[in-house]
Amino acid sequence: MPRVVVKSQQNGPNLVFVDGKVSTALCRCGHSAGKPYCDGTHAKVEFKAPAHETVILE
Repeated sequence: MPRVVVKSQQNGPNLVFVDGKVSTALCRCGHSAGKPYCDGTHAKVEFKAPAHETVILE
């Protein structure tokens, strides 16, 4: 089974890692034009949030 980890970047998106490689970046700020994917809008709107890591599957 693959190892899946979600790392919330400080002031940025949720990065989804599958077996140690970035699979996708998910919007956390709510302003992306391509939800659920991050398009970098968090920087423009000055989104602020702490970093966090969650292991989904091991």
